[in-house]
Amino acid sequence: MNKLLRILQHRWLDASDTARTVPDDMAERLAQRVAASEGRHTGEVRLCVEAGLPLSYLWRINADTPLSTVVRERALAWFGRLRIWDTEHNNGVLIYLLLAEHSIEFVADRALNQRVDPGEWQAIVDRLGARLREGAFEDGLTQALEEVSALLVQHFPAETGAARRNELADCVVRR
Repeated sequence: MNKLLRILQHRWLDASDTARTVPDDMAERLAQRVAASEGRHTGEVRLCVEAGLPLSYLWRINADTPLSTVVRERALAWFGRLRIWDTEHNNGVLIYLLLAEHSIEFVADRALNQRVDPGEWQAIVDRLGARLREGAFEDGLTQALEEVSALLVQHFPAETGAARRNELADCVVRR
């Protein structure tokens, strides 16, 4: 894609597009699902839906730095910005959607990433992508959240009777 067209595509989309894709009622239901999920394991899960990349990221896309690398870098930046890397058990997960490129990235913290094969993450991404292409955003995100939760329960189950501190907000980040 021509660089100028890509920049226009990303600048054209904004927070109102994200709000149409994930309206307030859906965002609230997803936040409730995140909270319920986190009651079953010691991990933290965040959902982030972004309309387009900032110009500083768009300028870096070229033959040496492909779009996929830049999108991954942006997801990693959100992972840090949301302090997912700073959780007690190092087992947080970010589910990141970039609307302008129809891109999906999962970023898992080191303790979880050591236990889950990259192929498992890719399979979840592929299923989520298929649901999103069908226009089933809430169902797709719910399914992906359940699959991530199952991995967290498998590797980091909640301790029976132990009080669990919610380290991060459960709300969906929409930008």
